[in-house]
This record gives sequence, C-alpha cells and structure tokens, in this order.
Amino acid sequence: SSIGSESDDEDASRLNTRDHVQRNSRGFADFRVKRISQHQFGRREIDLVEQEMGGLMTLRKKAAADQPLAGARILVCIHINAQTAVFIETLAQLGATLRCCSCNIYSTQNEATEADIPIFAWRGESDEDFWWCIEQCIETESWSANLILDDGGDATNRMSKQFPALFRQLRGIVEESIPGVHRLYQMCSREPGAPSLLPCPAINLCDSVVKPRFDTYYMAREGIIDGLKRTTDVMLAGKTVCVCGYGYVGKGCSQALRQMGCIVFVTEVDPVCALQACMAGFPVVKLDDIIKKVDILVTCTGNKNVVTMRHFERMKSGCILCNMGHSNTEIDMSALQDKRLTWERVRSTVDHIIFPDGRRIILLAEGRLINMSCISFSSMVVSVTSCTEDVYLLPKKMASLHLPTLGAQLTELNDDQARYLGVNKAGPFKPHNYKY
Repeated sequence: SSIGSESDDEDASRLNTRDHVQRNSRGFADFRVKRISQHQFGRREIDLVEQEMGGLMTLRKKAAADQPLAGARILVCIHINAQTAVFIETLAQLGATLRCCSCNIYSTQNEATEADIPIFAWRGESDEDFWWCIEQCIETESWSANLILDDGGDATNRMSKQFPALFRQLRGIVEESIPGVHRLYQMCSREPGAPSLLPCPAINLCDSVVKPRFDTYYMAREGIIDGLKRTTDVMLAGKTVCVCGYGYVGKGCSQALRQMGCIVFVTEVDPVCALQACMAGFPVVKLDDIIKKVDILVTCTGNKNVVTMRHFERMKSGCILCNMGHSNTEIDMSALQDKRLTWERVRSTVDHIIFPDGRRIILLAEGRLINMSCISFSSMVVSVTSCTEDVYLLPKKMASLHLPTLGAQLTELNDDQARYLGVNKAGPFKPHNYKY
C-alpha cells in the first residue's frame, strides 16, 4: 500500500472519496478515507508497529491516568500511516480530542486510518482535496482547534489566512519540519514596531536534541536506499550521484549511497556544511559543473528551485530525480509542465519526462518527499520523535525510553563521579546547548 498500484489509481477515478460517506464498525462517520473496509489490515499493522515503538507506548502507560492533554483540541496535519496512528491514538488516550489530515498527498497509508477519531486523508489526493481535508479539521459546528500539530506549515498557513478569528484563539503550535519553522519565523519577523502575526507560542520540534538525529539523519540514511529501490529497482553500485545539501538529511543520504557503492558528489551553500562534506571525503561541487554525468540527483536543501530547466535540459537520459527535503519546491515542477515535454506514468509515484530529443528523466513522487511518498518509515524513529512532541523543554532523558527496545543498558555514575563532573546522577549529563 505504501507504493500504490494502477488499480488504486483506477479506483480513485471511479470514486469521489470526499462525497463518499462511510461508517466504521461502531457507526462512526465523521471521517473521509479511501476504504474503511480495509481497517482490519490496518489494525494488524498498527499492533505490529507498536512493538517497535516502545518509548511511545511507555509514555502512554505512564501518563494515561493523569490525562495531561485534557481540554486540548488538536488539529493534526502530519503523515498518516500505521506509525503515526500509534502517536495519534496516544494523544487521544492522554485526553486530547483531535481532527487529523495528511501533510502529503502521497504518504497516506489507506488501511491505517480506522479509529473513532476524525481522519480526513487518502493516498493520491488532488490539491483541491488536500486543502479541503485541512479545512475539515480546523472547525466544525461543535469543535474548533486550540492547538496545531503541523508538519510543513500548511495547516498553520491555511488557518491564519482563511480562519483568522480562530487562528487568534490558538493556545499553541508545534511544528515538525524546517520549512514549516521558516514559515513561523516569517510570521514573526516583520518591520520594527509591527505586531507579530503569530498569536501564540510555537514549539520548533527541530530544536529537540533527538529529532534532527533520528527523524532526519537516521531516517534519511535508510529511507533514500529503500525509496530508490522500491520505485525504480535501480542497481546503485557504480552510479554517479549528486546530493544537493549536506545538512542532517544530506549527510544521511550521502553516507548511505556511498556505502552502496555510489560515487557521491555534494553541493552546498553553507561553508561549514561544505567543510564537513570535504572532511567526510565527499567532493563539493557546483551542480552546473557536474549535471551532465549524474545518474541520480537527490535534493535535500529545504530551498526552492534548486533544480531548474537549465539542469533538466543537460541531464543524461535515464537520470533519476528525487527530493528528500520536506518541501516540494526544490525541483522546479512548473518548468516540467512545458508543453514540449511528454509525461509518461510508469507507477503511481514514478513518471518519465520525455524531451523532444528523446531523452527522458525519471521523476519520483512528482518532486515530493520520496521517503514518505514511496515507502513506509521506521516505527522506532516515529516513536523517538513523537515522545518529544508534548513537552516544552524536550528533555534529553526521553531518549532513555527507547533503550530497552534495543536491549541497551546504561552505565550509572557513582556519587563521587557525579560530583566530579558536576552533574546529577540521573542526568542530564551535558549542558543544554551541547550538540550531540
């Protein structure tokens, strides 16, 4: 289900999911999903991934009796799949009421959407469907959000522009992605003396110690290989790859691809990140200088128009083009709508873009996030990240909740050692600004 099939596309053309009212096994109908009849498969997968999400399940058991989220009405706009279903159900069990939609039109796992929670998401939504689903989660006759959990900033942006009165009543926002955080900063950064457009506190989840390491670096390191293999069946060994950006995602992608035998080049605008790439043994180049010999091009910068028509026109035939950054703006998709170009759908997330001279480039997930669009993602990584989403200071000790799942045992300081280091025996063991 994570990749989809031609039959999925055919079913989508026959059925307007927005207008198709369904009921789950308990008669609940306040949702829109592809097929509620698949819920038994989704429930089995949710039960399976719970075993890998030890930290989140421990947090659920410890806090359920206290109901710390009672009174929270959360608009959840994240990827919808078995792993995030565990997180959503945890929020509900801790006292919150929720309405949920997807932040990516390709990442929804259709069968993992059954619960007594309003969920408006299905794989392959149109752009119009995408915004409609978000609006169903902002307000109903008897419910309106007072908190937003966002991944990319789309729900926050929509609410601020289309529902300004409700937006001003928000109590808080949690943002998971760097592009979404940039949007929040733009709302705060106005001319001197002008009021901020942000009406409430916002938590930048990327400031968490564990989030950039797990949800970006480790996820990217495994996700890039799986995504390329599942979509194209490509042999990676010996391929020339260019990774645009050497932040946490770029580091994970570059290292994984090199381990598979690829010849990896890096592009970077930040001199510190460029130096890190050099010290790791990756040549740092300009994309214009290397584009003609690249077999696979991976963007992970968070920027816009990193790859444009001047690059498309010089790519070799068969070049694979994909995006590992959250935003779908890194690849100039508008340029690929040129009438001279022919689009040929190969799989639900794979298109051949054919040029007048017969060359073709292989575009994955229409330039959207490949590791969410083309694969399911690590249950443990979601657990690690989710455990930091309902606290303000994001304590490092949350990481300890996941160690039993890995069979790890921490060494304990004795009293004398703790005094010598000037720390508490139970931690934290590093200063707040320490970069792991």
